[in-house]
Amino acid sequence: MTQRKNLVVAQSGGPTCVINSSLRGVIDAAREFDAIGTVFGANHGIEGVLKEELLNLSAQPEEEIALLRYTPVAGSIGTCRYKLKSWQTEDFERVVEVFKAHNVGYFLYNGGNDSMDTANKIAKLAAERGLELQAVGVPKTIDNDIGDSKFQLIDHTPGYASTAKYWTHMVQYANEENKGSCPADPVLVLQAMGRKIGFIPAAARMADPKRETPLLIYLAESPCSLEQLAEQVNETLKDAGRCVVVVSEGFNVGDVGAIKDSFGHTNFGASKITVAQTVVNYLNGVGLAAKGAARCNVPGTDQRCSMGYASTVDLDEAYRLGQKAVELAATDQGGYMSTILRDAGFIYSVRYDKAPLAEVANSERTFPKEWILPNGCDVSDDFLRYLKPLVGEDMLTLPMLNGRQRVTQFRPIFAEKQLAEYVPQADRQQPPAK
Repeated sequence: MTQRKNLVVAQSGGPTCVINSSLRGVIDAAREFDAIGTVFGANHGIEGVLKEELLNLSAQPEEEIALLRYTPVAGSIGTCRYKLKSWQTEDFERVVEVFKAHNVGYFLYNGGNDSMDTANKIAKLAAERGLELQAVGVPKTIDNDIGDSKFQLIDHTPGYASTAKYWTHMVQYANEENKGSCPADPVLVLQAMGRKIGFIPAAARMADPKRETPLLIYLAESPCSLEQLAEQVNETLKDAGRCVVVVSEGFNVGDVGAIKDSFGHTNFGASKITVAQTVVNYLNGVGLAAKGAARCNVPGTDQRCSMGYASTVDLDEAYRLGQKAVELAATDQGGYMSTILRDAGFIYSVRYDKAPLAEVANSERTFPKEWILPNGCDVSDDFLRYLKPLVGEDMLTLPMLNGRQRVTQFRPIFAEKQLAEYVPQADRQQPPAK
């Protein structure tokens, strides 16, 4: 009988409301395959692999595993923004050493574009070294930007629908606030995540699908300038007396003192001035076509961790994608990402399949131009038909204990370290000059 191999699952990038649902799917599915031994969670992504910090998930209480469905973001096993780059040869060697030391035959990486790149590099490394290792990706990103523009590699990514649902409710509430306080504050500007791709701010239209409220939406891809935005706001004020504006954090307003994260992506949440505040300053500077002033709200990471707004559809699909990833790994189909594809027809149904890691690694799907209306400040009904079934109809019921939500609390049961201490290469060495 072939010796059972252990499985390591890790998470990378910004977390989501449903990332732990995928983790639960991995843990549950691994029990169904005789070839898989212990399931370990790498503490804070690939950094946990490099540091040999492997949490034993097979030894955790069943109750804590079940609670992963209701536990937001990445507190259970952590995430990271550490990327394995080609020059980090010592890191690659360390990954091999750790996997050998702990009899790891399966590596699952849950994350976005950059995470699929890491999974792909480890899959290639295993093939080159002749290692008995199956590396598989599990998709995750609230930006919904993994894959291709024709939605043939993946229809949507876990985490997006829950963030879209968050914005559905936030814009509803913002509209009520604006309606009530418009004599003094006629314009309310809300800033949504979305560095370059507009799926998140576009979801604001779900709050008003019949277009009955004075709502303007500006994606990063919107063809409008700041000057045009001001003109459209004032036209709306003349017509309705008030206006709610949802603007992407990536909407072009000029220099906002952008700060980059370790993946090289702009971190607007840490930048010197927000896009929303820039828009408000400009509107108040040029003057509004109504008495009063514009003001803004800038949600932060609550967009991806507000569990009360999680989509039950999103949770279920994230779980299935975790299961599918294990199936791929256990049946020697490494080098792929588990994926979800929408069936044709007006009745929403999906199927779970696989996409080559080489095709999804560092991919970047853009928001379809045909879903942006000609005025540049709204999205089409075709987009709403795409999004509506993902958001779902009901609200999640959360487990409560003494007035607080009950979330997963894993016991600190770690694999015994077999190797010497190690500091990740990028933390102690600068990349070579180009």
